[in-house]
Amino acid sequence: MANRFLTAFQNLLMGHKLSEYHTGYRAFSRKVLETLPLEENSNDFVFDNQMLAQAIYLGLRIGEVTCPTRYTAESSSINFGRSVRYGLGVLRTSVLFRLDKLGWHHSCIFSANGRRLIPTPERSR
Repeated sequence: MANRFLTAFQNLLMGHKLSEYHTGYRAFSRKVLETLPLEENSNDFVFDNQMLAQAIYLGLRIGEVTCPTRYTAESSSINFGRSVRYGLGVLRTSVLFRLDKLGWHHSCIFSANGRRLIPTPERSR
């Protein structure tokens, strides 16, 4: 339930429509990895969520492939406390994304080498 809520919240704040943001099963092109300011991201579970937010911020193309996910004790290394911290990190990332887009706050995860990340028309395609 929490993942569905977080996905709906992120789609609303980021103005993007992904089916989910939270499995952690991702593939990125080399170009994307070289473009994103990854050193500004968390060293915890929210890292991949921040990567998605950065890619959306830049208008990079995102493709989705269905990946059924089951959360069981045997398949997950995250406990309840870390899950709550992850959820709060996702909410924070989403709010920072929106505030940054509105120009009300500038977050380091949406900056590269001290410069603002600026979407370009060719990146939006």
